[in-house]
Amino acid sequence: MSRIGRLRSEFGVAWRSFLRRRTAVFFTFLFPTILVVIFGALVRTDPGSGGLFAESPAYYVPGYLAVVVLFTPLSRMSSEVARHREGNRFEKLATTPLRRWEWLAAHVAVNVAIVSLATALILGLVVALTGAPLGDLWTLPLFVVPGIVAFCGVGTILGRVTDSRDGAVAASNTIGLPLLFLSNTFVTPSQLPGWFQPIVNLSPLTYFARGARDAMYGGGHPWIDLGVLVAFAVVAFVVGAVAIPETD
Repeated sequence: MSRIGRLRSEFGVAWRSFLRRRTAVFFTFLFPTILVVIFGALVRTDPGSGGLFAESPAYYVPGYLAVVVLFTPLSRMSSEVARHREGNRFEKLATTPLRRWEWLAAHVAVNVAIVSLATALILGLVVALTGAPLGDLWTLPLFVVPGIVAFCGVGTILGRVTDSRDGAVAASNTIGLPLLFLSNTFVTPSQLPGWFQPIVNLSPLTYFARGARDAMYGGGHPWIDLGVLVAFAVVAFVVGAVAIPETD
């Protein structure tokens, strides 16, 4: 079987596996929907107030998108790797021509498909509930795809170092929740202590949110942020591929 054939086959298996887990499908799309409804429609923004959600609605669009760019690949890949380890599936994969990086690439492609659907849903809700302009949408995939690759790699590493699926999910939530709110998404840098700013710049999600915002609406240096995000994605993918066990 050719490499394209192996990738297509693994993609099909992973995609069908996702669709069969109806609870996972439901909450993949429900969680970001709830955030948009709560923050966008109920809390609303109050420009000039000086508190939380004091920016214009457009400022928070990348934050809403960061929910699925971060949590979907992080939680799915950590639990998927842990599930394969518990079922000794990597031992079986080691007897096939499918290489570890190919397995990861196929699952990255599945996550790209899932996140793309969730992104379309979020953007529709944001426009309907907040009236935020969407800016230059063509720039969005430039940040979404490397963001997904980056957190697929991190999720794969978490799935390798944790000892169970429960541990993998707990680890992804422990890492994901602070990143979601402290990466220039919903909390602006001016609202954080000065000593915390260098920590914000260590988060790859910062470069996704800030870069996507600047690219869509103008301002800042989005292509520098994109370069950092792509570099992190490459490193995370390579380390993640190496972390996939051949046997366990």
